[in-house]
Formats: sequence, C-alpha cells, structure tokens
Amino acid sequence: MNRFERVFWSGQSLEELYQQQSEKATGGLGAVFVAAMKEWKRSHEQNAASFVGMQQRLDKVLDVAIARESETLEKRSGFLATVGSAGPFIGLFGTVWGIMNAFTAIAASSNTNLAVVAGPIAEALFATAIGPVAAIPAVIAYNKLSADAGKLIGRLEGFADEFSTILSRQLEARSR
Repeated sequence: MNRFERVFWSGQSLEELYQQQSEKATGGLGAVFVAAMKEWKRSHEQNAASFVGMQQRLDKVLDVAIARESETLEKRSGFLATVGSAGPFIGLFGTVWGIMNAFTAIAASSNTNLAVVAGPIAEALFATAIGPVAAIPAVIAYNKLSADAGKLIGRLEGFADEFSTILSRQLEARSR
C-alpha cells in the first residue's frame, strides 16, 4: 500500500499507473484503483451523459472493491476467533471428563486414597490447562490481526474517497 501510494501521488498520469497496475495481480489500494479506473474507462467509452450517474457508479465500484479487499484481509480471522472462544470450553470439558474418571476409579476400587485419585485428577488439570494455552495466543493474534485489518480498511476507504474526489474533478472539467 505504501509503495502504491508513493507512485499514485508522484504525479504519474492515471492512465500510465492504470496500465502498470492492471498488468500485475494487485491487491489493496492497487485493486481499488484498477476497479475504479475500469469503470471510468467503460463510462467514457460509452459516452456517459450523466455526471451524477457516473459518479454514483464510480462510488459503487469503489465500495465493492473495498468490500472484496476487506473480505480478503479478514477471511482467516474466524478460525482464530473460534479457537479463542472455544478453547476454554474444551478445557472445561476435559476437566469434567477427568473428574468423572476420577470418581469412576474411586467407585471401582472402593478406595479413596491418593494413588487412586491422583492420576485422573492430574489428567483433568492438564485438560484444564490446554484450553487457555490454545485460547490466549489465538485471542491475542485475532485482536492484532483484527486491529491491523481495521487500519488497512480505513486506508482503503480514505484512498477511495480521495480518488473519487479526483475523478469527480476530472468529470466536472470535461463536462464544461
């Protein structure tokens, strides 16, 4: 995104930048730019008469491009959220299972000494520990990735607004 912004604001013509960006598989700002430029070119090839209609189409194309990029940024975060939220419950299930085994061992041996109870309770405590061991890093990673994705989406939206303004100015200049 930083590289694309440098090139975009360098003063290079939009047509040259469009040619460069459309030749390579781009994501982020480049993808948003290419989508808007495709609509711009289509509208000009069809001699779009309505300034307002063209501006609305450009805004819609920008919104759709941002939505696609947002989906790409956020598509794998659901797994982390699932691990983060389900991990403690899996640990709790292991705890209950281990305690049930401890009581089963006590009932089978009719003996409540430490040797009979210690093994199953240790297993239960291990299961309890596994849940947070998986959940805590998953939640931290999810929060970090989610915050980063939010910042990137904000950059995409800001760029789209600025680019829409530039195209709007060019539309007004051509309609005179």
